[in-house]
Amino acid sequence: MLQKIILACVVFIVILVALTFGETLFHQVFAWISYLSGLVIQNFTDVYTLASAYVHVHPMRVLIALVLTIPVSLWIIRNKGAGLERKASPRKIAIVLAIFLGWLGGHRFYLGQIGWGIVYLVLFYVFTPLVVVLSLIDAIRYAFMSDEEFTPGHV
Repeated sequence: MLQKIILACVVFIVILVALTFGETLFHQVFAWISYLSGLVIQNFTDVYTLASAYVHVHPMRVLIALVLTIPVSLWIIRNKGAGLERKASPRKIAIVLAIFLGWLGGHRFYLGQIGWGIVYLVLFYVFTPLVVVLSLIDAIRYAFMSDEEFTPGHV
């Protein structure tokens, strides 16, 4: 059930990005990267403020993305439902977490490396670009490991 909810969230984000793509995707992405690398987010209310500002400026995009998420998610679940039930390898999950939540140390927490996860959080607070680069290096490192080489406690 959790996998289906995650799938619906991913579909929502993909649809929202696709709706934004026509107008200002590259501008938004470059502005976001510039924001992350140029400033240190003082607290997580900044993320909430940015998200609410986006919803305030583009309410129709968010509404259309929500409306399209339901049928697309149902279609994917109906056609690929059996494939969603099989368990993903911890290495692949760690790669995805390193790419999308690596700047918060999400992949390190997932792998049970709590100390390193806290180090990533501190680095994120002190110097954001460094932790973004480190998490991408971790993702690349995990991608070139085999499932046999990858042991969650020793990576």
